Amino acid sequence: MHKKDSEEARMLKEMLETAQGLHAHGVMSKVDMARVRALCEEPPAYPPERVVAVRTTIAKVSQAVFASFLNVSVSTVQKWESPTADKHPSGAAAKLLQIVETKGLEALLI
Repeated sequence: MHKKDSEEARMLKEMLETAQGLHAHGVMSKVDMARVRALCEEPPAYPPERVVAVRTTIAKVSQAVFASFLNVSVSTVQKWESPTADKHPSGAAAKLLQIVETKGLEALLI
């Protein structure tokens, strides 16, 4: 892990701890706490079979449509879905996949 990454992880952890304290004292609502948690916690890993499952069983769209929703190229989606490509979604793309997986593709239409 790079120094910048570890600093960012530390700040996110501290932000989450602060929000948990505010929530425990009734200063932060349950909804706002859930939003902070969603922003601060790392998204899960998305190996190829999980990406395929999200796209085909939850989003139920083609690779081209999926790529458009995630603002990535079709080639990127193809690489994510290929067991031999060794390319996995990270950062914002992984977070968007997590949103689609938990709330459906419609959540990205807002």
